[in-house]
Amino acid sequence: MWYVYILKSLKNGRLYTGSTGDIERRLSEHNNGQTKYTSRTGPYELIYKEDYDTKLEATRRERF
Repeated sequence: MWYVYILKSLKNGRLYTGSTGDIERRLSEHNNGQTKYTSRTGPYELIYKEDYDTKLEATRRERF
């Protein structure tokens, strides 16, 4: 299962969209500053997610 997700920064209110095969791990990485783009604006809360069968479908939706 693949996911497209939207996170909201609790620091500045900005939204971040991404895709992953492991949503819990990815949220943890964002909140622990392990991602380049979001490392300075955490913590984050998950506000939305969509499920997809393939990585290709999730990637296409994320880019849309």
